[in-house]
Amino acid sequence: MFGLFKKKPIEVLAPVSGEVIALEDVNDAMFSQKIVGDGVAIVPSGETFVAPFDGKLTKLFPTLHAYSMQHSSGVEVIVHIGIDTVELAGDGFEAVALEGAMLKAGEPIIKADLKKIQALGKEIVTPIIISNMAKYRQLLQKSGRVEVATTIMEVQ
Repeated sequence: MFGLFKKKPIEVLAPVSGEVIALEDVNDAMFSQKIVGDGVAIVPSGETFVAPFDGKLTKLFPTLHAYSMQHSSGVEVIVHIGIDTVELAGDGFEAVALEGAMLKAGEPIIKADLKKIQALGKEIVTPIIISNMAKYRQLLQKSGRVEVATTIMEVQ
């Protein structure tokens, strides 16, 4: 009976197909030490990065290497495509959506040329971070191979 009033967890979907890895295994201390927030990372196999849930595209970085979204519940997610990719100044990235847009889960946001990004000497591992995790009690994470728009995290 008491479970009747329990809030349903917020599902965060994979913004890209690939292999989920632990955030601690990312080769960047800002992410691996969870300074930016908690979450997972994906080694992408797809090149189209999508909305991880229905919500607002709150930030599309000018260099197109990252974006953030906010769910109606308040959950905020940052998708950071690659490591040190800000240094590419947008080379290898193409915007598909506009900052401020209300998007449905799975709608495209960024297209990234992963081969070009790697050829330019950057890692393509993509952290997916809950940037305001302090407001939530629990984060359940998935692991292994995932397809785009399948659940990778649940936030309560």
